[in-house]
Amino acid sequence: MLSSVVDRLARTLLVDRIAIFLATPDMSRFEVAKSFGLGQVTGFDLSFLVKPRLEDAAGHIFFENTHLLPREAPAAQEAIRRMDLNYFIPCHVQQKTIAFLGLGKTMQGDFLSSEDVELLETLAGYIGIAIQNGRLYASLEQKVTEYERLKDFNENIVESINVGVLAVDLQDRVESWNSQMEVMYALPRWQAVGRSLSEVFPAAFVEEFYRVRQNPGIHNLYKFRLGTPTGEPRVVNVAIAPLVTRKFSVVGRLIIMDDITQRIELEAQLSQADKLSSIGLLAAGVAHEVNTPLAVISSYAQMLSKQLQSDPQKMGLLDKITRQTFRASEIVNNLLNFSRTTGTEFAEIDLNKVINDTLALLEHQFKVAQVKVDSDLHGELPPIQGNCGRLQQVFLNLFLNAKDAMPGGGVLHVTTQNGEFVSVRVADTGTGIAQENIQRIYDPFFTTKNASKEGQNRGTGLGLSVTYGIIQEHAGNIRVESRQGEGTTFTLDFPLSRKAVHV
Repeated sequence: MLSSVVDRLARTLLVDRIAIFLATPDMSRFEVAKSFGLGQVTGFDLSFLVKPRLEDAAGHIFFENTHLLPREAPAAQEAIRRMDLNYFIPCHVQQKTIAFLGLGKTMQGDFLSSEDVELLETLAGYIGIAIQNGRLYASLEQKVTEYERLKDFNENIVESINVGVLAVDLQDRVESWNSQMEVMYALPRWQAVGRSLSEVFPAAFVEEFYRVRQNPGIHNLYKFRLGTPTGEPRVVNVAIAPLVTRKFSVVGRLIIMDDITQRIELEAQLSQADKLSSIGLLAAGVAHEVNTPLAVISSYAQMLSKQLQSDPQKMGLLDKITRQTFRASEIVNNLLNFSRTTGTEFAEIDLNKVINDTLALLEHQFKVAQVKVDSDLHGELPPIQGNCGRLQQVFLNLFLNAKDAMPGGGVLHVTTQNGEFVSVRVADTGTGIAQENIQRIYDPFFTTKNASKEGQNRGTGLGLSVTYGIIQEHAGNIRVESRQGEGTTFTLDFPLSRKAVHV
């Protein structure tokens, strides 16, 4: 704007030198802002523009001879001489002088006419207003830049934190949705923003939200099970707070979701490990104490059975006693296996071979039970560090459980995969496990095999407990997914052996 003013005035009035001097914010001094024909303009003493003068009544300052100024200070004389400007016309705004127009003679060396000076005095007021508006605009632009920078900073904070953050307006429409919400809830931002909360979240969460939003203050939902669009449930801690302005008027709600699914799983594993460790110590003591009387009962029962072969009725009773002692012995041996978590010799083994060997052992049982085996074993599965016999016991337990879960026949899917871990997936098409029993399947003596078929033994409830202990012994992880009537899937992850990792 100042460049345009200087250019227009120089061409209109045909002056050889022109400058605009702007007052500093504290109005204590003036500085050259724009000039034409002055050359070097720094280092001038412009204090003469600040002091009151008799010429102020005339509306401008006029120096007829810029080289003869006895009334001015020596520094001011030097500045006026070097600039060689004869006219200094003030630009007033709200009774304050915020600028001066400085002009020299015309190109022909003449002074300006009175009409030119009057025109300049009239223009000076408008120039002052334009300068003030320009300063206000620059200040506003600076404020906008600062607000945008602050907005970007706040948005970066919201985007960087590892909890989901979303905001809704008073009509419960989603207004913001950070990147962590996209990851946790598996819904991109563009599909969430602008939609109603009831269109985005399941009814259970919306119901809880409506319940707490009626009351003031911050409300929390702890360990809330949140269904996602992909069908994978997440466990979250939710905080719902009013979204207020600086004047404390409510403009919406802020919802913060902390995904604690993995934390809950780790806590459950730790709790299960502690529980099994304590029970294992007890089981070892009980097993050793029970084995001795069981051996005595079994021996005497078999002796009596040989002596009473001529009495079928008593023979039947003794046979039942013998079978039950063997069953009790099996439970004791399982207890010993359950408590034996150290001292196992490990070597590099091929899981595919262990699985195939175990399936071969059960081939007849699967055929009788009308269970079809569908195996998809990875051809280049790397070896793991483990104990072949212990792992065979794991797969034996899982395969037999799958068979028992399919009393009318079905399909057993066994797959192995190679990745960050060596993974084994054992899935059946059986009756499934009730959700209330999922958390208890690894507890010792917990079993759902209560209604056994004739000739079959009731489950001891130790198979999965032993399996869990062996998996932990191999530094692995076991997960289960099940729906009643749709089947059960166990996933086992084993770490790679060091040789396989280096390769």
